[in-house]
Amino acid sequence: MKFTHLIEINDPLNPLIDPLTSAQLWRGLVLRAENPMLFVAHLDACQILEKNVETVTRELRYGKIVIRDIVTYLPQLQVRYQVPAQENLGGSSLTMTIEQPQPDALYVRFSYSDDATDAEMTPDVEMVDEFRRSAYVASDIDTIRVIRELADADGLN
Repeated sequence: MKFTHLIEINDPLNPLIDPLTSAQLWRGLVLRAENPMLFVAHLDACQILEKNVETVTRELRYGKIVIRDIVTYLPQLQVRYQVPAQENLGGSSLTMTIEQPQPDALYVRFSYSDDATDAEMTPDVEMVDEFRRSAYVASDIDTIRVIRELADADGLN
């Protein structure tokens, strides 16, 4: 499955939305990677296994399910989550890219991809993928909501 969507962060025409700076947005996206318990409701634990300026290797626990992933930073621009294939889980990735086409406009592009091939696409798989897309969009909207709440509480400055 390949899936991309865009969330508008700042809308210069909507005075009801407090604008975020690109620096606040960046810090929020990094915080999502390094402290996902603030963002992911059903996550039981996250252990940072390795961390440097460019990457974070994590172990995420959802009940009995353990997922290892690698988060890579392209500073001030992009956060990429790479989940290598493991046990009963195929490989996948999520890339969050900050876009600023003009000074007052700010967006995040969320791009999802997995290792599934076209040959594996059946009507049942397509139906499940449609549910996954909806869940991804809801999760991404929630991510931006949490970032906004943290910024309002002065937690991203």
